[in-house]
Amino acid sequence: AIETGALRPGDQLPSIRPLAEELVINANTVAKAYRELEREGVVELRQGAGAFIAKSAGARKGGSERVRAAQPVVAATVEQLRSRGLSDEEIRRLFEAELAGVARAGGAYG
Repeated sequence: AIETGALRPGDQLPSIRPLAEELVINANTVAKAYRELEREGVVELRQGAGAFIAKSAGARKGGSERVRAAQPVVAATVEQLRSRGLSDEEIRRLFEAELAGVARAGGAYG
């Protein structure tokens, strides 16, 4: 989400408890993930204020402009595949297989 521009440096992330409830996971898992993201320099944790995308997060991703430029191509491809009757799950598997090189090797999907 940072690379695509959906989240920008300074944006606040959801609080731990509501996010855990939304994802139906333990709040400790969310807290641990936030701490790991902080360690990696992606998130800043501010006592009493919450978690925020670090100011350096966008800069360290270098390819974010390329990702943003490619996003319309991906969106158009997904829309074309949906119009051919493929489900989102089938589309996801196609992309994953292509990235893994399975499609070029003539392997089966799924």
